[in-house]
Amino acid sequence: MLQAFYPWIQEHLLAVFAVGITLVLVYQYIIEKESGVKLSKRYRNSIFEAQSKIFLNATQYLISGNKDLAIREFLNAVDINRETIDTYFALGGLFRSNGEIEKAISIHRSLIARENISESTRLRALKELANDFDKGGFIDKAIETYKDVLKINRDQYEVIQSLCRIFEDIEDWDQAYNYRVMLSKVGYENQAETISHILVQKSKSSFEKADFAKCQEDLDDAFRFAPSVSAKILRLKLSLQKGEMEQAEIQLMELLKEHPMYATFIFESLKGDFRGAEPDKDLFQKRVSALKDFFLEINDDELLSSPSVMLSKVRLLKEKSRSEEAYNALEAWMKQNKNPSEAMRIEHVKLLIELNKKDEVLVEAKSLLENLHQTLTKHYCRNCGFNSDDIFWRCPQCHEWETIQFRWKV
Repeated sequence: MLQAFYPWIQEHLLAVFAVGITLVLVYQYIIEKESGVKLSKRYRNSIFEAQSKIFLNATQYLISGNKDLAIREFLNAVDINRETIDTYFALGGLFRSNGEIEKAISIHRSLIARENISESTRLRALKELANDFDKGGFIDKAIETYKDVLKINRDQYEVIQSLCRIFEDIEDWDQAYNYRVMLSKVGYENQAETISHILVQKSKSSFEKADFAKCQEDLDDAFRFAPSVSAKILRLKLSLQKGEMEQAEIQLMELLKEHPMYATFIFESLKGDFRGAEPDKDLFQKRVSALKDFFLEINDDELLSSPSVMLSKVRLLKEKSRSEEAYNALEAWMKQNKNPSEAMRIEHVKLLIELNKKDEVLVEAKSLLENLHQTLTKHYCRNCGFNSDDIFWRCPQCHEWETIQFRWKV
C-alpha cells in the first residue's frame, strides 16, 4: 500500500519536506509555550509572594507609627513590580501624611502622565494631586486641580467639600456660597444652615462697607435658608443702623428668649464697625446705648434666671457706673442660685471690692480661691474643643458652624 504512494512522494518531495518541517516547528512552539506559561506563572507567584511580604511589613510599620520604614517597604514593592498602580497610590499617600509633599506630588504627577492607565485611575491620581497641593498649602494650585477633577466628574462630594473649606478659610464668601449650593445637590446632608452662615458673612462684609442695601439683600437670603443666631444678631444690628428702635427691641427679646446663652455675644457684636461718616457712627452708638437701657429695664424672672443674661445685666450696670444696682441684682440672683459659676462669684468679688465691702470680700475671696479652677479662654468649640477669646461662628479648627460655647473666663 505504501509502495503505491512512493511515486507521488517522489514527485512532491519538496512539499512533503515543507509540511514535515512545519509540523516540527508547531510541535516545538507548543512545548515551549507550555514551559513558558509555567515559568511565567512561577514568576508571577514569586512576585506576589514578595509583594505580600512587603505589604505585610509595611502594614506592621504603619500600625506601630513608623512611617519612614513603611515608605521604604513600599519603595521595595515598586522596585519588584513597577506596574502595580496601588503601590504608587499607597506610597504617595504615605509621603503626604509624612509631610514629604514634593515627593507625593511627583508620584501622582507621574501616574497622571502614564498612557496605559484607565480614566478612573487618572481621575483618582488627579484627586490625590489636589490633596497634595491642599496639604502643602499651595492653595491656588489646590483650587485649580480640584476644579479640574470636577470638569471630569462633577459628582465628587469630597472634592466639593474641600473647595468649600478652602473658600471659607480664605473668606471668599461668593465662591463658598456657590460650592455649598453645589454640595447640597450632590450630597445627602442638609446644607441650609451653613449656607445661611455664609450669607451672613457676605452681609457683614457689606455692613462694614456701609453698603446697607446689599447687606439687607444677603441677610434676607440667609433667613430664607435658615434663621441662624448670627443672622438674627446681624438683623438686630441693621435695625439699629436704620433707626428702627421698636423693631430692634422686639428682635432683642426674641434673641434672649430663644438663645439666652448668647446674651454677652449680642452686646459684644453691637459695634459700629462700618465705614461711614463719624456722625453716623455716633448716632449708631447712641442707639446701641438706648437698647442697653431697654435691656436693663427688663424684669422677666424667667429670662434673668439665665447666668449669661444676668452677667450681661451686671456688666452693663457697671459700665453705666451703677455698681450698687449691679451688686443688689447679683446678690439677689446668687441667693436664688445656690451653686453659681466661678465667673459669677468673681464678678461678685469685683463688686464687693469696688463698693469697699472689705469684710465680705475676704470671706468670699477665701471661699472662691479654695475651689478656683483656672480657665484659659472665653469660648470653646463643642465639637473639637478649640479655644479662643474671640467670637467665632465657624470653628477655625474643625470648620463646623455655630459650635461656639461660652466658658466663664477667670
